[in-house]
Amino acid sequence: MTIRQVAETLGAEIAQSEFEDVELAGAYTSDLLSDVMANAHDGETLITIQAHKNTVAVASLVNIPVIVVCNSRPLPEDMLKAAKDEGIAVIRTRENQFTTSGKLYKALNGEGA
Repeated sequence: MTIRQVAETLGAEIAQSEFEDVELAGAYTSDLLSDVMANAHDGETLITIQAHKNTVAVASLVNIPVIVVCNSRPLPEDMLKAAKDEGIAVIRTRENQFTTSGKLYKALNGEGA
């Protein structure tokens, strides 16, 4: 599943669209950025409510190509600029982390959304 397919599956908005539409290795859900650094893996989707440029810095460090921001959180311009500079997609959904994680889990495992 690619980044654009994730956005479509989630019915979510692509807020930062300058990225390479790569195949994703999985997903990791966390709002604690130190947890993301310790446990997320290269090529995964990050599902979070943390909408700030530090989230982009952590995603870049771990080589996460897409951040899904839940609960329709406002996306600050400095976050979107940082994501653009790093080539990281930012997607925003109305859904909470639980629902988003469940939908993405099913889609990534071939179970439909």
